Amino acid sequence: MLSGAAVEPGLIAAADTFRKRTGSNVVIAFATTPEMRRLVGAGETFDVAIAPPALLDELAKSAKVDGTVRVLLGRVGVGVVIRDGAPMPDISTIEALKRAVLDADCVVYNRASSGLYVERLLQRLGLAEQIQSKTKRYTGTDMIEPLITGKGNEIGFMPVAQILNCRGRGLRLVGPLPADIQHYTTYAAAPAPKSEGGQAFVHFLGTSEARDIFVSAGVEQQPSA
Repeated sequence: MLSGAAVEPGLIAAADTFRKRTGSNVVIAFATTPEMRRLVGAGETFDVAIAPPALLDELAKSAKVDGTVRVLLGRVGVGVVIRDGAPMPDISTIEALKRAVLDADCVVYNRASSGLYVERLLQRLGLAEQIQSKTKRYTGTDMIEPLITGKGNEIGFMPVAQILNCRGRGLRLVGPLPADIQHYTTYAAAPAPKSEGGQAFVHFLGTSEARDIFVSAGVEQQPSA
């Protein structure tokens, strides 16, 4: 299975349930959306792809996934994270968030879907150039350890579900981005063509049991239209 890292906590829990129920061997590789695109282009094979719908559309066009089978898992917003024991910043408004970013010793975010949005957001807020010298970018979840072991007033941006998964491991959720600038990445699952195991797992992901697992891990359900 090839998956975006933002849904990692829910996916691991769902895979464990599926494994115990079916006896299937489930192996998951996590990657950013750009990295998933590169891996598939280089010939990487999989039974299930879990990614934003736009990438699944690309994979369906090239027959890497079954374009007729897709399960929507939910959406993940962007949150602000600090290490345990660090000063709690005020991010209740856009102006408060801007002050928190300017006051931080280091600003940390990734190069995945959420990080690409944060990059554009900081530019839009007029902060990018001001904090350039103290900004650190990482590939996916590689940013977690530097945040945990930080010594100063670091502030990070990560998918909320990933932050919640780090509770008790040294990181603390300050809160989601203010509603006016919040950004959600939607994730869905699709099986590879003719993969019976992939079809079975994607079917399981469409059950209410799997949905509840993802909700408990911080993956929000899409609001009704």
